[in-house]
Amino acid sequence: MRRLLFGGVIVLVLWGAASSWQHRAVATGPGVLAPEAPSQVDLVPHGAQLQRGEYTLTTRARFTLTARVLSREDYYWDAGAALVPTDLALGWGRMSDSAVLAKLQIRQSGRFYYWRADELPIPARAIETSSANMHLIPADDGVRGAIRQVRPGEVIHLEGFLVDARRADGWHWNTSMTRNDIGDGACELVYVESLAQVTR
Repeated sequence: MRRLLFGGVIVLVLWGAASSWQHRAVATGPGVLAPEAPSQVDLVPHGAQLQRGEYTLTTRARFTLTARVLSREDYYWDAGAALVPTDLALGWGRMSDSAVLAKLQIRQSGRFYYWRADELPIPARAIETSSANMHLIPADDGVRGAIRQVRPGEVIHLEGFLVDARRADGWHWNTSMTRNDIGDGACELVYVESLAQVTR
């Protein structure tokens, strides 16, 4: 039994090391790498419904963005992991500039994205409105594979829909519809139809 547990620990350590290496940060020089804010076209009064296993997705807006990856976090065990295996913290405008990001500490945990700074490189409100934590729902295995390859520091372009998610047992998860909010409910739930690396 002890030998089996030891073997399990070794496998987990090796898996963690491989994941950390695969998702190591990409170094880039100073300058704004993703100047444009996300593009959103609301679907009024509502969009289509998509079925993904036990989840029903309602499209709320067509959504496109090019952004720098500030951080990534993969989830395996929480209530939404089967639908949303990965969150990306993404930045655009001045939040895609290495000179700004060098003065910020960024992390993700519990489906949230956090930042802090000893001295603000830009106003706090500019940080809040030029970055976001986004929950990514891959549309197919190809997109799932592309998301798995994403590394912090690179610029990506994604296209898809902002969606609300429901399950028959009453579980639900709604998307934010604006980049101006913060706190609980401020994350985007994105059904990703395509994702590509713009630059590494």
